[in-house]
Amino acid sequence: MSKAELQQLVEQISLNYFQRPFLHQAKINRRMTTTGGRYHLDDHHLEINAHFLVPEYRQALIGIIKHELCHYHLHLLGLGYRHRDASFRTLLAKVGGSRYAPDIGLRRKKAFAYLYLCTNCGLKYPRKRRLNTSRYRCGKCAGKLKLIKKQK
Repeated sequence: MSKAELQQLVEQISLNYFQRPFLHQAKINRRMTTTGGRYHLDDHHLEINAHFLVPEYRQALIGIIKHELCHYHLHLLGLGYRHRDASFRTLLAKVGGSRYAPDIGLRRKKAFAYLYLCTNCGLKYPRKRRLNTSRYRCGKCAGKLKLIKKQK
């Protein structure tokens, strides 16, 4: 989907579901991984995750656009546009927008370099940074920690 097609889709959804025109820009952001879209308060443009622009995620894309348009229209009307505001939640439910962006496998896996084991209760502690075992203990039972795996 091109930028012009995205702009047209956002304008069409805005008129169909909100009965208000979308007068700003819809942009494609290729760097997004965990979020589906973003509404910018300063210049009122929308950014949409480029990974959702493929045909198999069409329904998820429409839900994301509805979500961002809820932020957009409520902010321009001077109403509560945040996730916690009642006006946002009621409008989102009314138009059928998605509350969260679906996970499509773009989240980064955390690489743990060290793995510690409690000698008392057996609880495992994966860590990115090295831990001083003479200073720190298990958070569950206060048992001693032992380094069992070091990757390099």
